[in-house]
Amino acid sequence: MTIRSVAIACTLLRTPALFAQEPIPEWCRALPRAEYQGLKRVPSKDAWFEVYRVAPGVFAIYEPHQSEETIGYLITGAKHALLFDTGMGIGDIRKVTAGLTTLPIVVLNSHTHHDHVGGNWQFDTIYGMDTDFTRANARGSREGAQSEVAPAEICGELPKGFDRTGYMTRPWRITAYKRDGDRIDLGGRSLEIVATPGHTPDSICLLDRDHGLLFTGDTYYPGRIWLYRPETDLESYGVSIRRLAALAPQIKIVLGAHNIPTAPPPVLSELSSAFEAVRAGRIPRTPAAEGKAVYKVGGISFLMAARP
Repeated sequence: MTIRSVAIACTLLRTPALFAQEPIPEWCRALPRAEYQGLKRVPSKDAWFEVYRVAPGVFAIYEPHQSEETIGYLITGAKHALLFDTGMGIGDIRKVTAGLTTLPIVVLNSHTHHDHVGGNWQFDTIYGMDTDFTRANARGSREGAQSEVAPAEICGELPKGFDRTGYMTRPWRITAYKRDGDRIDLGGRSLEIVATPGHTPDSICLLDRDHGLLFTGDTYYPGRIWLYRPETDLESYGVSIRRLAALAPQIKIVLGAHNIPTAPPPVLSELSSAFEAVRAGRIPRTPAAEGKAVYKVGGISFLMAARP
């Protein structure tokens, strides 16, 4: 994947001692995103990441130094913790989570694109959706990963000791398969898997009903939502986001996987309505590179294949 937005928290301003050598790409010249000023930042044991407490027992683990601005979530209960996505695999996310909890950690991915599974190999317990797409991606891949560490994709320098030329998504072992509706008990906190295929065949959201939290992965995030890859199914995506819109009355916070961690519940209905308008041909397109186009409806935008 490439750049999702034009504004980012610029690493060079935050940690100049670590990231001060390479030229600043255009996408990271803006000041830090204003939304982060209202969140409680907590210390991170790896400077590649920034960590924010976004709800009781929930930490957003943010990668502001790479153009994806990927966000994973550590969700803690009384007996276990769940890490929803492990990011790019550039920094040491295991070190970060060890600094946040001593609980045993299970990993579950919102989907298995490489920018969400890069740290999977560091963990012993990994749940996967029972799809061929998940199983294929668990084998790891170099394809696509190299483009993520091109100079234009990094804000400042990569971490010391990082092997740019050898960077790839490492293989990981799925220890248990999960399906739509399965619940994961963390001890006093239950998380429900909501299958939302469309972006990928294995895309899911996580629902914490008791606390009104919905973790949406790449089904929704506040940037250009990618819906053009070969594994994307637009019909399934439409069904999935209508399902999320129906959950909106139960939700207090929507937590996406890129750019900014929190959004208000009405965005779920806005997402569904915007997609319906695009599919109905009511939204003009803005041409983008390589036969793609951006369709924008209010604060929602989709990057899709350009229509003839």
